[in-house]
Amino acid sequence: MGGMPLSMCRASLGGSGAGEGHRFQRGIPIGQFCKDFNEQTKDIKDGIPLPTRIVVRPDRSYEIQINKPTASYFLLSAAGAEKGASNPGHEVVGMVTLKQLYEIALVKSQDPCFVLRDMPLEKVIRSLMGSARSLGLRVVRDLNVEEYAAFLKQRAETLAAEAEAKAAEQAAAGKK
Repeated sequence: MGGMPLSMCRASLGGSGAGEGHRFQRGIPIGQFCKDFNEQTKDIKDGIPLPTRIVVRPDRSYEIQINKPTASYFLLSAAGAEKGASNPGHEVVGMVTLKQLYEIALVKSQDPCFVLRDMPLEKVIRSLMGSARSLGLRVVRDLNVEEYAAFLKQRAETLAAEAEAKAAEQAAAGKK
């Protein structure tokens, strides 16, 4: 049967019912797959998205290859943002420091895509900087708690004002 395309699975949520197992019905025993997946991800916080590849052999045996969480997950978590910008380059949803990028790069440099290319840590950091920009995150040298709290407060006010304007616009469109 060969390998399955890379899929996103959430850690420790594989279950034979409504969990991740239903995606992989390629002739493999789903209950056993979920048990194996949960065992391999038991030390990872529940719900973290993990790029996963399942290699299914003709005898219905399988191999689960679980990679590190995605760069966007790490970056958004470090910035304390729920999601990336809807208009990157024009909107900033959070900030990450160079130190945070370095720590993320240490983890991500172990990913097969970086290992196979023999990519030095500096290039992994540059790749993460590009990912941060595309998510609407600003990379800063240092960041103090008060400065970031002020940014988050201003961001919340901006989002509230945008939501209010959108609601008013929809109400006006509904009256027509």
